[in-house]
Amino acid sequence: MPLARYFLFVGAVLLALLFAADIYLPKLPVAASANADLPVIRIHIHSDRKWPERVVYDTSIPTIIPAQIANTETDVTVPVAVADASTTTQVREAFAQLQPSDSKKPEPKPQHKRRIAKSRAAPMFMVAQRLPFGWFGSRAW
Repeated sequence: MPLARYFLFVGAVLLALLFAADIYLPKLPVAASANADLPVIRIHIHSDRKWPERVVYDTSIPTIIPAQIANTETDVTVPVAVADASTTTQVREAFAQLQPSDSKKPEPKPQHKRRIAKSRAAPMFMVAQRLPFGWFGSRAW
């Protein structure tokens, strides 16, 4: 609280000095003309730059659906890389369809009960405290 009281008193004194300086000091002269040597600002409504035409998308036309390609099986020799890829997908599908076996899972080992150490009180020492240093630590105000 002493710090808040300090700011309150100092702030009040500074405000009073500001009012006193406003009363006793002479006023600054006011500029006689408000528009002395101001630059002329012209705003053009139309720009000299020609922008590209606006792009309009017509969404009323139905979208084009690609024609379905008929699945025709022909006697074409399959490259080795394509044949390997098809066999790997067949292996994956076989593993995906594999049913789990009913073999017994090994039972987990029983966990030992954990021991918790007793908490002991720390020894108490008598220590002298330092006196506060500076203006803000003392309570003499």
